[in-house]
Amino acid sequence: MKTKAPQPVRLSPQETAFVRSLVIYEDADILALNKPAGLSSQGGRGQVHTLDELLWAFAKPGKARPRLIHRLDRDTSGVILTARTKPAAGFLGKAMMARKFAKTYRAIVTPAAPESKAGVVDVPLRRDEQGREAFMRVCPPDHPDAETARSRYRTLAEAPGAALLELDPETGRMHQLRVHLAHLGRPIAGDARYGGALVVGGHAIPRLMLHAAALTFPHPSGGEKRLEAPVPADMAGLVAVLGLSS
Repeated sequence: MKTKAPQPVRLSPQETAFVRSLVIYEDADILALNKPAGLSSQGGRGQVHTLDELLWAFAKPGKARPRLIHRLDRDTSGVILTARTKPAAGFLGKAMMARKFAKTYRAIVTPAAPESKAGVVDVPLRRDEQGREAFMRVCPPDHPDAETARSRYRTLAEAPGAALLELDPETGRMHQLRVHLAHLGRPIAGDARYGGALVVGGHAIPRLMLHAAALTFPHPSGGEKRLEAPVPADMAGLVAVLGLSS
């Protein structure tokens, strides 16, 4: 049975200008954006359009919009990749399944840096549904719902009450970095769901302090591509005021 093509979404001039302002790279095959925190990648419940819907701003008349290759949590900012064509989407989807994508994140954690300045968290996760909400939980490897999850981390800077980490997830489980850091006893600042501090050093944390800083992947036209997204102003300001500039 053939799936029905998604119907174009009517966007306001303001929405079109907004999503175009997020572009950090584009060519004939791909389009990459720096997603702000607070914007759902897909499946939002409110009246506000998701990033997936906003991508209609880049569709040529009568053609499909760019396709999201991966997602970021609503409150995570940073690089997000789309494919402009069906062949590019197929190529990138296969590359992601083969773990040929390398993702680098930045996070502010509390109450200090991990005891080991660098390391790997190799702890399985399982999905836990509670009503309309979904959580991820650490679990034993022999749990029937266990999914392998590995995350690398490195401390970039530390100050009283907080640390700035660089994170490289080797697998792509939902909320993986958030749960792994909480498991270390170093939850991400602003992550109310997994025990993150909402005030650090007397400064209110406006949101989840997690940013997808870079993405490296094989390009559909050949070679390897690395894309970077600057840390947003709210997170950069917190890094500075907490003394975490690395």
